[in-house]
Amino acid sequence: MNENPRARRLADRIKEIVARMLDSRIKDPRLGFVTITDVRVTGDLQNASVFYTVYGSDEDRAETAAALRSATGIIRSEVGKQTGVRLTPTIEFHLDAVPESAAHLDAALLEAQRRDAELARLRAGARHAGEVDPYKKAPGEADSSEHPVDDDER
Repeated sequence: MNENPRARRLADRIKEIVARMLDSRIKDPRLGFVTITDVRVTGDLQNASVFYTVYGSDEDRAETAAALRSATGIIRSEVGKQTGVRLTPTIEFHLDAVPESAAHLDAALLEAQRRDAELARLRAGARHAGEVDPYKKAPGEADSSEHPVDDDER
């Protein structure tokens, strides 16, 4: 995202206008439960990308995309009236993939948590396969763990 403050203000204003229009003025029956998640405007204020999510199935998403495509002209003219910019930006609608990505990540995290719990359960009753000290020693050799050697004794 560019750091142009004017583009950011215009994007916020477009988001409000589009959300209000979808709620009150656009009466297309194909339009599902739509949420405008973000709007990004290019630095030259010529293009606006409107990101949205739709609650429902893939069929609902496809119908909503068709309804938004058909209402783009009305929405753009209203954006031009309410923003007062010299050149009204073109508007493109994009389905926002963030909710699906978040759901996929949640499922992966739950699976990892389940596997960690299973591994912890298996470790609880586990024992070493061999002896505690697996190193062989000569018959008269002292165990180094019984007589620790200080650095001063060397």
